[in-house]
Amino acid sequence: MRKLFIIIVTYNGASWIERCLDSCRGYEVIIVDNKSTDATVRIIKKNYPGLILLEQNENLGFGQANNIAIRYALNQDADHVFLLNQDAYLLKPVLENLTAFQIQNPQYGILSPIHVTGDQKKLDKNFSNYMLREYTGAFYSDFVLRNNLPPVYDVPFVNAAAWLISKSCLETVGGFDPLFFHYGEDNNYCQRILFHGFKLGVLPESFVIHDRDERARMKITAFSSEYYANIEKKTKVIFANVNAQKTLDLKIAKLKKTILKFQLKIKFNQAANYKKELAVIMKIKPIIEASLRINKKKGPHYL
Repeated sequence: MRKLFIIIVTYNGASWIERCLDSCRGYEVIIVDNKSTDATVRIIKKNYPGLILLEQNENLGFGQANNIAIRYALNQDADHVFLLNQDAYLLKPVLENLTAFQIQNPQYGILSPIHVTGDQKKLDKNFSNYMLREYTGAFYSDFVLRNNLPPVYDVPFVNAAAWLISKSCLETVGGFDPLFFHYGEDNNYCQRILFHGFKLGVLPESFVIHDRDERARMKITAFSSEYYANIEKKTKVIFANVNAQKTLDLKIAKLKKTILKFQLKIKFNQAANYKKELAVIMKIKPIIEASLRINKKKGPHYL
């Protein structure tokens, strides 16, 4: 028998956690709580006392909290871990389907089901974008034209709301890179599994509910604090990609030219804004380069 643990990272998830955990009954579950300030932990302790709850003294972010649980699961001889968002719910037999397919097809380091909305009437908006023709080929055509569905659709990325990861993938690729706190860590992990020869697939007849509201995107004003935070995140995703040919040196050189151009035009405010952007990039350059050196090697990094 293969051993499987469901891993759930919680942070102020009281609105969803009971439905999430009710859908997980019958499985071994590890919860890592990132110092919730609502009733999440109280609900878990009262209603689900048999689950493994690892409370943290600070918010570690998504990736590092998952790493704690993954390490715990591997120490318990897990063959697979299933990462599940606190606002997502299983539609059985999703785990049986995913696990059976991964056992028969070990080249798939990560498998995902299809993500549907809370009312189960639509695909999750972000998930639907990951399945576009340029990424999957015939996914939408197959459903609309009622073609025979293949057992799996290969994709370059799907978000980590419902990932089945194999032990061999974890031992080869490692855990989530601490370069990322929240957002971007799943992009980076998908990049790494492809680099190390694994595949990422979506099973078209297995489903989870991802019960999140469609949030309006915050409009980011140029050169605001949010702008620079977004620059940092995007720079990490793009330049910590082990498959990429682009280097930060070219981006840095381009920024320096832009700064010089504004200085020569006596536009010192604009030059100062781009100097701040350059400072952000120069600060993270050494840790991006260190990340690349680590992630190009095989091994259970970060676990």
